[in-house]
Amino acid sequence: MKFKVNRNHFFNGLSSVTNVVGNRATMPILQNVLIEAEGDTVTLTTTNLDLGICCRIKASVSSPGRITLPVKKLVPIVRALSNADTIVELTGKDRVKITSGSSVFQIAGLPADQFPPISNFSGQPTISINQDDLGDMLRKVSYAQSSDENRYILNGVFFEFAEGKLTVVATDGRRLAKCERKLEGADKPLALILPARTIIELMRLLKAGGMAHISNNERQVGFTIDIPKNEEGLVDRIQLVSKVVEGNYPNYRQVIPKEAGSKVRLEREKILESVNRASLMTDDRNNTIRMTVSKKTQNLEISAKSESGEAHEPIAVKYDGPEVNIAFNPQYIIDPLKALTEDEIDFEFKDEMSPGVIRGLKDDFLCVVMPQRIS
Repeated sequence: MKFKVNRNHFFNGLSSVTNVVGNRATMPILQNVLIEAEGDTVTLTTTNLDLGICCRIKASVSSPGRITLPVKKLVPIVRALSNADTIVELTGKDRVKITSGSSVFQIAGLPADQFPPISNFSGQPTISINQDDLGDMLRKVSYAQSSDENRYILNGVFFEFAEGKLTVVATDGRRLAKCERKLEGADKPLALILPARTIIELMRLLKAGGMAHISNNERQVGFTIDIPKNEEGLVDRIQLVSKVVEGNYPNYRQVIPKEAGSKVRLEREKILESVNRASLMTDDRNNTIRMTVSKKTQNLEISAKSESGEAHEPIAVKYDGPEVNIAFNPQYIIDPLKALTEDEIDFEFKDEMSPGVIRGLKDDFLCVVMPQRIS
């Protein structure tokens, strides 16, 4: 095996795939990246058995071949190279020489046939979605995933394809975020739970303007992410293959209030800044902000109180309902407001014991937030 590659292209390719490689790999080969040189491209693949990523980069291949090299050595070396042209050559049994300008490195690898293959979804039905749409949907819900390992079903994002729509949902039991979009080809019912780690990598890999193609089998899901023409050296597409979380996701529809309570329309940035300021006066013992909306004052007052002091801030609103006092964890309000990009949002509430609902005006997003007990 021997090929010449642009150093930046090589590094961009490695950066695309090596996040899944961990320090606690169960097998030494899982700490390596599979390098396959053929034709005018080099294919780079990594996996931790739960999640695998594969991409191709431009290269001039003079001798095809395959090898795996340790990520912890290869990535720092490629990052440090100062010359654009880099030659990678298999010089002996599982040994690779990397030459760039006057710099020469010798790295010991492992045979490519020891590397576990990642699934191929050719022949499986595929659903395509614009990458901008998918990234936007995941950004609007992913913060609500649970980090409690005992609730593994909630440690991810729920994908539901049905009736010509894609719905994504995340919840940790105290809040629930949902976003849905019309999607051509999403007529056959399909439900998947993708792990949190997969969601992080998927959001990182999604590019602007291209399409993502989704396929699945019984235990895995595959994303083929089209790569727009650019100067990064990546070719055609990136493939991500992930296990799915086994089990049944809770019936999220039961959590969404069926009756709309009182509603106020708010400037998103204004309410976000107000909640942020009030949260400065919370502490570990009292991590709560209170919201009081009044027809008499035509204000939504946001307040917080702790041993350190207190904060109060009124926001002018148009309101024609009963006075309501309701308390929330401030982060549960901040997260959806930060994820949205709309200028205005609707905030719905019923009483101090019922959940609040944040809705986008486009009617494709909502976040249900359970209240805190008011002492």
